[in-house]
Amino acid sequence: MERLPTSPDERPEETNASLGSAFTATATISEQGIVTEWSEDAGRLLGYLPSEVVGTSAAQLLADGADDAAPRIAPGQERWSGTVALRHRDGRRLELGLLAHRWTSTGGTTKWFVVSAVAGEPRATGSEPLNEWTFTQSPCFLAVFDEDLRLVRANAGMEHTLSLTEAEMRGLRLPEIAPDPVSDETERKMRLAWETGEPQYVDAFIRPTGPSVEYGWATSLAPLRDPDGRVRAVCLAAHDRTGIEVERQQLLLSNVSGARVGTTMDTARTAEELADAAVPRLADFALVDLLEPPPRGDEPPFGPVAGPVTVRRTAVRSVLQGRPESPVAVGETAVYPALSPPVESLAAGRGAVYGTADQPVARWVTEDPGAGWIGESGTHSMMVVPLRSGGVTLGLAVYGRHQRGEPFQPEDLWLAEDLTTRAAVSIHNARRFTREHTTTMTLQRSLLPHTLPDHAALETASRYLPAGGQAGVGGDWFDVIPLSGARVALVVGDVVGHGIRAAATMGRLRTAVRTLADVDLPPDELLTHLDDLVIRLSADEADQEAAGEAAALGIGTTCLYVVYDPVTRHCTVARAGHPPPAVVSPEGSVYLLDVPAGPPLGLGGLPFETVDVELPEGSVLALYTDGLLQPRDHDIDEALDSMFVALSQPASTLDTVCDRVLTALLSHPPDDDVALLVARTRALHADKVVVLDLSSDPSVVAHARRHTTDQLTAWGLEEASFVTELLVSELVTNAIRYGQPPIQLRLIHENSTLICEVSDSSNTAPHMRRARIFDEGGRGLLLVAQLAQRWGTRHAPIGKTIWAEQSLAGY
Repeated sequence: MERLPTSPDERPEETNASLGSAFTATATISEQGIVTEWSEDAGRLLGYLPSEVVGTSAAQLLADGADDAAPRIAPGQERWSGTVALRHRDGRRLELGLLAHRWTSTGGTTKWFVVSAVAGEPRATGSEPLNEWTFTQSPCFLAVFDEDLRLVRANAGMEHTLSLTEAEMRGLRLPEIAPDPVSDETERKMRLAWETGEPQYVDAFIRPTGPSVEYGWATSLAPLRDPDGRVRAVCLAAHDRTGIEVERQQLLLSNVSGARVGTTMDTARTAEELADAAVPRLADFALVDLLEPPPRGDEPPFGPVAGPVTVRRTAVRSVLQGRPESPVAVGETAVYPALSPPVESLAAGRGAVYGTADQPVARWVTEDPGAGWIGESGTHSMMVVPLRSGGVTLGLAVYGRHQRGEPFQPEDLWLAEDLTTRAAVSIHNARRFTREHTTTMTLQRSLLPHTLPDHAALETASRYLPAGGQAGVGGDWFDVIPLSGARVALVVGDVVGHGIRAAATMGRLRTAVRTLADVDLPPDELLTHLDDLVIRLSADEADQEAAGEAAALGIGTTCLYVVYDPVTRHCTVARAGHPPPAVVSPEGSVYLLDVPAGPPLGLGGLPFETVDVELPEGSVLALYTDGLLQPRDHDIDEALDSMFVALSQPASTLDTVCDRVLTALLSHPPDDDVALLVARTRALHADKVVVLDLSSDPSVVAHARRHTTDQLTAWGLEEASFVTELLVSELVTNAIRYGQPPIQLRLIHENSTLICEVSDSSNTAPHMRRARIFDEGGRGLLLVAQLAQRWGTRHAPIGKTIWAEQSLAGY
C-alpha cells in the first residue's frame, strides 16, 4: 500500500493559490511513503519549505492525519487519480485533485511522481469563441454537411487545400466541389454515417486542384447529434497523409532499389548498382568513390577518415549525356581537400545535405579547381554519404540535383544512407571474401604439389581449378608419392566444405597420407588409419568448435588411393566414398575400375576393400574429384559419357588429355573445386630387374656380392659396384643373422636410381642402433643409412623387405 500527498521548495509567500496564473504543484514520494522531492509550486500551494517536508512521511500532510485517510493503491498499479484532503501549513484544510504516476529508474528504484494543477484567474475567453476558433483554424480538413449532404461549414484547412472559399462551396455536394471517384465514395460513406449513426472512414488519394497536385487523406466521417440524440449533420475530418505517403514511397524505393544493390561479390559492380539505384529516382547524378584497400595482410582502418583523402572513382551515373559532373574518369584517382564536404563527412562518419551556397561547399569550390563541376553543371543541392560497414570506412557517395528544382530533404538523406549502407556492406563482404579467398588459394597452392615427380613407373599430368562461385576454395587435393621398389602412389581427395578451414584440413590429411605411404601400408590399411585420424581430429576440435562446423574438420572427406608397381604392372586400388578411377586401355577403350566404394572418412566402424588389377603398359588412369562431374547443365551420366569420349581420343601428351577433359565437361567456372590427375603406365622389363634366391648360409654373402658386381657390369654401372657391394653385403648378412628363410635379393635399375632389396619371411623389423667402440656388430644399418640415398622396411602379408636406394646421378 502507498500513501499520497504533495509539497515543494523555498519559503513560500502567503498568497492565495487560486489567484494569479495557473501553476502545477509537484512532489516525489518513495515507495515507503517518504517525500524525496518538493517543488517551489508545491510550497506555494501548501506553504511548506522543502527542508520542512523532504525526508518526512507524506502521511503528515494529510488533513485528517490518519492512515485511513490516505488513498489506497493496489500493488502493481501504475497510475492513481482522485481527491485528497491536505493540511496547509497555516492549518487550513484543502481538498485537492491529485494525479500520481509510478516511475522506475534504470537502476530499479521506484517512486511516485505526484502533480496537482491549480487554476489561475478566470480568463475573458468564453467557450463558444474557443470552439469556433478550433473549427476554423484547425490544420485538419474540416467540413459539415446537412441532411442533404450539402456543405454548410468549411474551415480554413479545407479552403486552402481546395483553393475555394467557404462561400463558394456552401450548398454544394462533395462530388460537385471536388469531382473525383474518391469524392463519390466519401459521399456514400457520409450517407451511411447519417443512416446508421456510426462513424465511417475513408483512406484514399484525391486530386482536388487538378491532375498535377495529389493529396493523400485519412478521412473520418462522424454523425453530429442534437441534445435529443437525433443526427442533424455529418462532420468530415481529413488528415493530410501526403508526407506519410512520401515516406512510404521512399521506403518502397529503398526496398526495390536496395534489392538491386550488392547482387555480386564484385566491388566495382556493387558501386555501379548503387549509382544506378539512385539515378534518376533519387538524384540527377551520383558519384561513388572508394578508398584504396589496404595492402595484402593488413587490416582495413577502423573509424572515420581524416583528409586530405585520395579516392578512386569507381562509378558515375547522370541524367545528362557525357556525365559532366565527373571530370575524373572511372578508374582514376581524385583527391578531396581536408575541409571539403566529402572529407568532413568521412571524418564525422555520417552523411550530410548541402546547398551549393552553403559555406563548406563555397569554400570547396573556391579552393579546389577540381570542384568546378559543381557550378558548371548547375548543381544546387548535394548529399555526401560515407560508405561504412563494420566500423570500417570504405569510401563515399556524392548525390546531386541540377535538373529537379527541389533540394534534398532529410528523408532523402535517410534513403541515400540506406542505399549506401547496403552497398557498403556488400563491398566490405566482397573485399573480405577476396582477402580470404586469396589467403585460402595461397595456402592451398602451398600445400598442393608444385610439380609432379618424374618417375620411371608413370608419366603424369594434373589440373586444379578452384570453385568459381561465392562458396570459396574447397579442400580438393591430389598427390604423386614415390614408394619403395620403383612403385608409385596416386592420391586424390576431397574435403567437405570450402574456405581456409577446408584448405587447412586438406593440408593435414595430405601430410598424413604421405606419412602413411612412407610406411608402405596397403591401400585399405592406409585408408583405415586415415579414417581413425579424421575421427580423432574431429573429436579434439569438437570441444572448441560449433557442432555445425564438424564437416570442415574432415568428416565426410572422400579419398582414392592407388599404388602402381611397374615391375608386375599391377595396380592396387582402395577408395573411401570417392568416385572410381577411369582407365583407358592402349587400344582406346574406356571403363571405370570396379572398386568397392567404402565409407567416407570420419564415419568409422566400416572396412575398406582393395582391388588388384593388372594393367597393360601404356594404359591411362584418370583420377578426379566429383566437382568435375557436377556441372549445372547436365547430369552425372552425361558427364561420364563426355569424359569417356574425351579420354578415348588419341593425344600426344597427357596435358592435352587434361585440357580436353576439362573443355568437354566445364562450360563455365565450376561451382565446386575440380582436381584431375592423369597417369600413363610404364613397365620395368626383365632386363632392368634381377632376382636372386639365397639360402640362409653365411657363405652366400660372397656369392651375392659377386652376382651384384656382375649385374652392375652388365648394366654399365661398374663405378657403383663398390657402394652397392657394401649395401648388399650388409642387407644379406642381416637377413641371414636375424631373419628367416627363404631369402631373396632383388636389384632394380630405374633410370637414374639403383634399388637393392633383400626379403625374408620374418616380420621382425630391423632397428638402427649406435654401437659402442668395442662392439663387434651393430653398425650394419648405420652403414646402409650413410651409403644409401634413402632406405626403409616394407612389410608383406608374410615377411618383410629391407630396401636401399642409390642415386646414379654422380656415376
